[in-house]
This record gives sequence, C-alpha cells and structure tokens, in this order.
Amino acid sequence: MTVLARLKNLAARSPWLYRINAGSCNGCDVELATTALIPRYDVERLGIQYCGSPRHADIVLITGPLTKHVLEAATRIYAEIPDPKVTVAVGVCPISGGIYRESYAVCAPIDQYFPVDVNIPGCPPRPPAIIEGVAKALEIWRQRL
Repeated sequence: MTVLARLKNLAARSPWLYRINAGSCNGCDVELATTALIPRYDVERLGIQYCGSPRHADIVLITGPLTKHVLEAATRIYAEIPDPKVTVAVGVCPISGGIYRESYAVCAPIDQYFPVDVNIPGCPPRPPAIIEGVAKALEIWRQRL
C-alpha cells in the first residue's frame, strides 16, 4: 500500500496539525508549507488540516532546536493541546539540536521536555519524508482514540 493510500485510509476523521516553531531557521517550515500547499504533495486533499489554535490540534509538529528563550512558551502551548495527541519532531534540530547542539541557548533534544512519538530526520526533511512521518503519526493517533 502506498503512503498516499495509507494516509487516505487513516485520515477519515480529519486530524488537525499544529506546528510549534521552537527556534527554526525556517528550512523545515518551508518544507511543511510545501506539503500543505503544493498540489504534488497537498496533504489537505486527504483531509489533514493545519489549524491555528493548539486547542484544536490532534498532532503537533515541532521544528527547530528548542531554545531556552522559547522553552516556557512551547511547554505552555504543548499543555494546551488536548489528549490524545501525537508529537512529531520535524528535522534534525529538534531530534538532536543539529548544528546548534553545543550552543548555550539550546535545550536539545526535545524528547527531554516533550514525549516524541515520531522523528523525521533531515535538514530540512523532504516532503515525502514529512508525509511518511505524518502517516506514522496518524497510525499512532488512531490507536490512541
């Protein structure tokens, strides 16, 4: 079964995605926008929607290295997301800190602060990798319902 067919089957309830930018260089953000807007990868046609409020989210996507400056706000936003929620670390920065991992201002990896269910490595990860990661997150989310 292809990734798109799997996503179509899993997206019957229209999960909503919310993105937390924890200090990203915007490389991952551009790739996330590509998966949402460009017709070749458009995940919204499969029923997956980006939402503007964490209170409506089912899956949270975290991009960028978690900085000390953003840690409190990110923790507060993460707490607002209702259960069952699935956390996806997008890019190498939230997974390990990336090129910033030795920095005094980076609190990496993020799994020290948030339970991470799916890691999508890459700097930045390509849209097919993001779609595959969202498909894995959807499977986890369906099991938690």
